[in-house]
Amino acid sequence: MRPLGDIEARIDQLGGATNPAADPAAAARELLGLGEDVLEHWIAARGGTPTAARREGFRLLALHRQGAKGEPSFNACRETCRELVYHHNLITMDPGHPDTAARLAMAALVANHLYLFVSGKMEVEQLGEFCCSSRPLHANMS
Repeated sequence: MRPLGDIEARIDQLGGATNPAADPAAAARELLGLGEDVLEHWIAARGGTPTAARREGFRLLALHRQGAKGEPSFNACRETCRELVYHHNLITMDPGHPDTAARLAMAALVANHLYLFVSGKMEVEQLGEFCCSSRPLHANMS
């Protein structure tokens, strides 16, 4: 499993405005994979084995479902996972679209949001009721 710090760094690289992707569809697929990597960390930290199954055609959504079992506050990132899938689909279905660079930047922001939520949740058990705006996460960042 790729270390969380490496995942964060790669998300930053893919979302950087100074480093536009030569192949936006490949970058979108990689961001989706990085989201999966983040959720694998969450599941492994709770003693589980990450699923290879798909939900609605995406492993990310199956991993979220698996990670939310027994942890209702984890549902706070459900829409983040769905949004990452949405941006992935926008980019891969029409990589030549004039808005692709902006869509890729947004996908990277969403992937980073997922990373921040999960890594914060791994540190602060109660994080989730207010997602990434939770005070415990920001208190530890200052």
